[in-house]
Amino acid sequence: MERVINHLQHLVGFDTQNPPRDISADSGIFSYMRSILDGHFTTRIWDHGDGHVSFLACRGKPRILFNVHLDTVPIGEGWHGEPLKLALRDDKAFARGACDIKGAAACLLAIAEQVPEHMAMLFTTDEEGAGGCCVRRFLESGQGGDFEQVIVAEPTGCKAILGHRGYVSIKAWFIGEPGHSSEARTLEDNAIHQFTRWAAAGLELAESLKSSISDPGTCLNIGLVEGGTKSNVIAGKVFAHASARLKPGASNKAFVNQLVQCAPQGAQVNWEVPFTGEPLPADGQNSDKAKAFAESMQLELGDPVDFWTEASIFSEFGLPALVLGPGHIEQAHVADEWVSLNQLSHAHQIYKRIIRLDHGGPSSNRAAQEL
Repeated sequence: MERVINHLQHLVGFDTQNPPRDISADSGIFSYMRSILDGHFTTRIWDHGDGHVSFLACRGKPRILFNVHLDTVPIGEGWHGEPLKLALRDDKAFARGACDIKGAAACLLAIAEQVPEHMAMLFTTDEEGAGGCCVRRFLESGQGGDFEQVIVAEPTGCKAILGHRGYVSIKAWFIGEPGHSSEARTLEDNAIHQFTRWAAAGLELAESLKSSISDPGTCLNIGLVEGGTKSNVIAGKVFAHASARLKPGASNKAFVNQLVQCAPQGAQVNWEVPFTGEPLPADGQNSDKAKAFAESMQLELGDPVDFWTEASIFSEFGLPALVLGPGHIEQAHVADEWVSLNQLSHAHQIYKRIIRLDHGGPSSNRAAQEL
């Protein structure tokens, strides 16, 4: 644990807030990790620009890939200490990113120093902020084919999670015909009226996808609405920003298509999907292989969670993926973010056992050989 705490102290000291995502291949956090891994691991770094950076470290021919994002949400207000300085109190480690998810990174770095086993880690910097491309570009390059199982180290209380909701962001601009509200056409030409009819139909759609009263189904949230001039003017424009979280196995694309069809006939609407992250498992995939892996490693299974992770991107590309990391989601994204030392110790033990049981495979380990 001394090594874990030491690494965590260094990692949280690097400012990797996203936004603004002021990170590059030359950032200090990568220099620090290279100082630990170089000479023992084959490493490669990709700088995709605009703060999107990937760092891959491989040793031997591992079958398992650990994925950790190094970016954090903004610091925010309400802290009782220095957010970028690790504080230990009451068997807890406090700092921005301590739980989400630099604590997991610290565990893996400590293991990399301790055991000479097959091991692979993919660190990325763009998971927060709904603008990620690091994992997708890694998989599009074909290098994911060197692995048989992925572990995404998000906070799950050290339980193996095989399913989670997807997340999709939808923006809509409704275009009406401005004019005096005394005109009869206001019922059809008012952009606010068009939006209201769409919103009502969209909420009914989400409600219809429930299998029972207790089933949360698809969570549709209309979070922002702007438009109109005054009560006696036909509204010419309305902007709406909504998001939806779909159940494991559902399709974001199919739901968005249904949502677009909820617009009233003849309405002029411009649509944009700024971000889409499929559920885990992704549409057309299942969790059978990930479950078999978890059972073979004697991992404690947890229930599906409501938050989204990049495990779904791996699943989308056909790679079995599960989520397993120290801490709990309630401790992330908050002032005085923390993770318990017991959770860090537990994750360290679990990760080390998994790595020791990874005896390597016949894979050519193309990711390492290309370096």
